[in-house]
Amino acid sequence: MDFIIFIVAMGVLIWGADVLINQSEHIALEFKIPEFIIGATLIALGTSLPEMAASIAASYNGRSEIAVANVIGSNILNITLVLATVFLIATKINPNRDFFAKDSTWALMPVLIFILMIMDGVISRFDAILLLLLMGAYLMFLLHDAKSILAEEIELENKEPFSWTKIAPMLLLGLVLVIVGAHFTIESASSIAKSFGISEWVIGIIMISLGTSLPELTVSVTAALKGKVDMAIGNIIGSNMANTTVVLGAAALVHPLSINPSSYIFDMATMLVATLILVFITANKLYSKPAGISLIIILGLFLNNTLQQI
Repeated sequence: MDFIIFIVAMGVLIWGADVLINQSEHIALEFKIPEFIIGATLIALGTSLPEMAASIAASYNGRSEIAVANVIGSNILNITLVLATVFLIATKINPNRDFFAKDSTWALMPVLIFILMIMDGVISRFDAILLLLLMGAYLMFLLHDAKSILAEEIELENKEPFSWTKIAPMLLLGLVLVIVGAHFTIESASSIAKSFGISEWVIGIIMISLGTSLPELTVSVTAALKGKVDMAIGNIIGSNMANTTVVLGAAALVHPLSINPSSYIFDMATMLVATLILVFITANKLYSKPAGISLIIILGLFLNNTLQQI
């Protein structure tokens, strides 16, 4: 029964996030927010909503391991699964944006700061504020950078007349779905872990992180198939930035996250290595199928190590 609840709750969580993303796009387009900002902020933050809801719910219920594992697992999967899939299916990969010069630092910086913060075994509320400030700095950078960017990244159109009477109820519906879905996802995942003797960390880093990474996978693959590689890569970088800063920060504000870093060195190292490989790929413009295969190898090593813990 717990498995059924978990699957349904995860579906509700992702559905709610999708509703919020769509309505956010309509609002952004109505108020003439640059399309690059829509992709790098609203879509990236929107696809991180499941991670945020799941981690906040886990933190509120005193399950720090699930909250932290969800973020680490999602960051790893975004690069090794989502980005690898983009490289493998895209027919032409020639981004207009220089991701190494403009974005790779923002992908690596929060990971390094997170590892430094977790060394004392807790992400405190003070740490949470610092993480949220880092996300604020990233948004300021994007807004400043967008002033010099022509609207050529994401082709989004409002096909329906804009109406707050339609938008507001849908925003509320999406929010309710995300909150309810997150609550039952965490509760059912915890029950599954206990019934099978599996640690909550493994549940969080595999089952929950895989489920909450589905929006990133859907958005990035769809963008890649349409030839919008800039959007696909930008969404992954922005989502990982949001995961490490906003998701962890919000969860730690609700309740400080206690974790024993020595028990999860391999997972944290995998997240760091995957991020460094992303920086290497952007630095050398290795947007190719061989790069995708290399990322899949990292994914295989990560899954093999995690499954051995079951």
